[in-house]
Amino acid sequence: MFAAESPGTMTTHPHPSRPSPWIVRHLPLAQPCVTALDVATGSGRHARLAHGLGYSVTALDRDLFRVADLANIPDITLLQADLEDGSPWPLPGQTFNAVIVTNYLHRPILPAIIAAVAPDGLLLYETFAQGNERFGRPSNPNFLLRPGELLEAVRGRLTPVAYEHVTLSSPPGTPVAIVQRIAAAGPNHPWLRSPPPPAFGETQ
Repeated sequence: MFAAESPGTMTTHPHPSRPSPWIVRHLPLAQPCVTALDVATGSGRHARLAHGLGYSVTALDRDLFRVADLANIPDITLLQADLEDGSPWPLPGQTFNAVIVTNYLHRPILPAIIAAVAPDGLLLYETFAQGNERFGRPSNPNFLLRPGELLEAVRGRLTPVAYEHVTLSSPPGTPVAIVQRIAAAGPNHPWLRSPPPPAFGETQ
């Protein structure tokens, strides 16, 4: 159903100000389009994408100055919280139809992120992985996923429907980053009743 490991190189390196192709590809399949949580939202590129698809979005970050323009837009909630200072998870008991995390890793809150996925929801997670230190930042292992780490993180909680551990490159094929990414569904997600055809780069 999903690619366990993809050793090849993909020429799909996302522009930092544009939505990740992984999120663009899978977010429309996170049905129903009701609520979305964008963790460590940054510039809000994925909060904006989800809102444009009809979600009521919560954008969460320590600093919200880059999404200040979203403050008065209906169905967008800006939530300021430091996720790394040891404070409790700021959304206890709340679940979302889509939970999005990109370019961010703080292992102590991984269980809370996964618990925020509704039973019919979807987790979309993409960030840097081991080996990325060859290409620059981040190089600290605290911020690099180990092989298979996202699969282990969702085990017993969510069902992976797409997974990759790949080298990204920019034309004309120069490697620029190594990332790991997953789309994982809650137990009541429609995908588990009638899975969609595999996306590009995935295997059945």
